Amino acid sequence: MWFFIVRRVLYAVPILLGVSMVVFVLMKMVPGDAADIMIPPEAPKEVADMIRARFGLDQPAHIQYLRWLQAMASGDLGTSIFTNQPVAEELFGALANTMKIALPAVFLGFSLGVLLGALAAYYNGSWLDKLFSGVAIAGVSLPHYWVGMVLVAIFAVSLNILPGQGMGPEGFPTTWEHIQHLILPVVTLSLIPMGVISRLVRANVLEIRSMEFVSALQAKGLRGPRVLLHIMKNAAPSALALMGLQFGYLLGGSILVETVFNWPGSGSLLNLAIFRRDIPVLSATILVLATIFVVINILVDVLQALIDPRIRR
Repeated sequence: MWFFIVRRVLYAVPILLGVSMVVFVLMKMVPGDAADIMIPPEAPKEVADMIRARFGLDQPAHIQYLRWLQAMASGDLGTSIFTNQPVAEELFGALANTMKIALPAVFLGFSLGVLLGALAAYYNGSWLDKLFSGVAIAGVSLPHYWVGMVLVAIFAVSLNILPGQGMGPEGFPTTWEHIQHLILPVVTLSLIPMGVISRLVRANVLEIRSMEFVSALQAKGLRGPRVLLHIMKNAAPSALALMGLQFGYLLGGSILVETVFNWPGSGSLLNLAIFRRDIPVLSATILVLATIFVVINILVDVLQALIDPRIRR
């Protein structure tokens, strides 16, 4: 098992290096650089050259990349051009806010997806199968931002029973006021994971039900829920893999949802950095989100190997 974990970690190293190269090249393709944003148009050329030299922007591209990569690896994410605050402070604060909605959303989406997918497969061909499959297709098809706006219009504007903007009081969500602000964004974010996982689980369960070992279990006298338990155990690895991917997508792909609900998370920070052309914040946010995505998938691989020892080979 330890050899499997070490191998997965080593596989992640070239992936992260490749991501860092892509991020650096994309930032270099943006017209201008950090100095152009900081330097007033009327500033003399000597001042511009001095600032570029201070930030190492006068060095060759490969030297800039190595210095930037070394700083990132040491935890120095740089300083925001717009706010002049450490990027790490802004980024990890925004990530903490995103986690408040991403973790409950992935838990809700995964739980409902597995439940609806298993029930749809168990009642294959019945009206329940059509109902649960329809819910899953709707969850995948409906745009996040549109669902968010509809929920705000219904529950915040028309019924006035839930807040439609902001994240409420600061701190860990422990009170009803915190939970009220979480409900709408969590439900909105959970729809796509729920739909994707539900469809996958349904397809996997139907495929596994036709295998010979299921017939053998039924021939030995096992019925109903006990057979379904064995089927779900075999369907779990692929569902876990998809859950890891969906969680990564929630962290980086929640820009529009956080904008709809005015939620100060990593998506909003990334969106703000794009409009401000805040290159240090933009590059650090993308790289950190990519790193979290890779780490999540390593953890999912380990969980899959624990459930199904065949994966370790």
